[in-house]
Amino acid sequence: MIQVDNRVIKKQPKFWNHALFHPTDAIEDPWGKRILDRMARDGAIKTIRIYSMFEDIVYLGEDGEICYDFRLSDLRLDYLLEKGYDLLIAYAGMPDCIAKSTNLTMTAAKNSTRYKGKMWNSAPPKDYAVWEEVCYEYTKHLVERYGEDTVSKWHCHCHNEPDGGFWMRDLGRNDFVPKCDEYCTLYDAFVRGVRRASKGIRVGGPALAHHVGFLDRFLLHIKETGVEMNYIALHAYGASVKNLNDGSRRIATENLFEYRIDPYMEMIRKHGFEDTELIIDEWGASAQGFYNVEECPSLWFREHEVFSAFFVKMIYQLIESGINISRLMICLSGQHEMVTDFSGFRNFFTLNFIAKPIYNAHLMTSKMEELLVESRTDNENVFAVSTKNESGCYSTLLTYCSRYFEENLPSITEEISYAEDLKGKTVTVYCIDKTHTNPYRLFQRMNIENEPNEKQLKALKEEGKLKPIDSFVSDGSAVKLDLTPNCTYLVLIH
Repeated sequence: MIQVDNRVIKKQPKFWNHALFHPTDAIEDPWGKRILDRMARDGAIKTIRIYSMFEDIVYLGEDGEICYDFRLSDLRLDYLLEKGYDLLIAYAGMPDCIAKSTNLTMTAAKNSTRYKGKMWNSAPPKDYAVWEEVCYEYTKHLVERYGEDTVSKWHCHCHNEPDGGFWMRDLGRNDFVPKCDEYCTLYDAFVRGVRRASKGIRVGGPALAHHVGFLDRFLLHIKETGVEMNYIALHAYGASVKNLNDGSRRIATENLFEYRIDPYMEMIRKHGFEDTELIIDEWGASAQGFYNVEECPSLWFREHEVFSAFFVKMIYQLIESGINISRLMICLSGQHEMVTDFSGFRNFFTLNFIAKPIYNAHLMTSKMEELLVESRTDNENVFAVSTKNESGCYSTLLTYCSRYFEENLPSITEEISYAEDLKGKTVTVYCIDKTHTNPYRLFQRMNIENEPNEKQLKALKEEGKLKPIDSFVSDGSAVKLDLTPNCTYLVLIH
């Protein structure tokens, strides 16, 4: 039995409907617009994280002066704002013309090239005063084009994963002390440049990949210098392809807490920043979104009900942890690498634009209300989050899964009992499991060997649409649900 109280615990920030859209420059392409259009229309994603892509903006003039061409950037941002997205912008992409070196390039794609052949220069700037000026000119342009009122609602941060391969790559991944010290210089200049142009836009860093020692040193720098930091940006991935292939880790939400979030929070509390806004601006059950099942068979989970169950369980655990998180941003990557519909890339839609369960789980969470109420259950494998609004409408999101999302859990019937008398209200039930809202499982049942034909594709797209499996007027009794391993349910009462 799941018992839902009517007493409000708190107003719950809806931190779960946000995403990193990658690659940024797909925004100007039809396939990228198609994804952004769908997410905006459905209300699945509220904030989009992108890169500023300074390499598309900054160049040298004929006399060697720093010049700016904002046309591509404007095209991308205009489109996102037209669709109603809030923005988080990573001030990133070191232009070759201001970089200390042009030999430190970064690739992060399956086919060893970045989208459209653009490589990531991971060198620091030759002159930090020039870097500050770039940050100033870019922010000034944002304010002039979109207005301070709009820009002040956005977040921006300095660079991406400076503790990993995106920064001073020649030092390697483990020499974090010089990398961090140089990054702190970069960050300070970034803050100065942004603040010269805008007093409202929120600044933060370090968009950490994983290195807790780097975070320790960065936060100590902020504490000792008093340089402004409105929020902390961190990345959380539960496992790597290597972990999954060698069996040292399995897919589990606990991985994100044990290896990432808990050590991060220990360091954040150590330096007294526990009340600072926290944004996990990249997350995934596993890292390396440019890899698929060819490199790692375990990545099949990205195609079916396990990923949606993982997402919902993680939301439950983040709420239970009580940390000050404002945004949880799923990383959508590998999208431009697809050659078949189902192959284990980290994205919302297949090659033929079939919606995956993880996308529909985001649609489910978008229907949650803002007032958190208590859900109690005596089943250790049921994880439920219940919310309500001021009008007495309830939404209960739940998943039934084991630690490692095994399929040997017994199927059970569970009841949701509400403290408030809901007789006469409409109950609407949505479900993702092996037989509902699960195109990949349908694909398996169809025994499709290669590409689906027109009739099969139509059926798969229909299966990918989130629609109620039941709707009825409540007689006041408990709501009964049939739970199978790794199922996800949303129960709305209006």
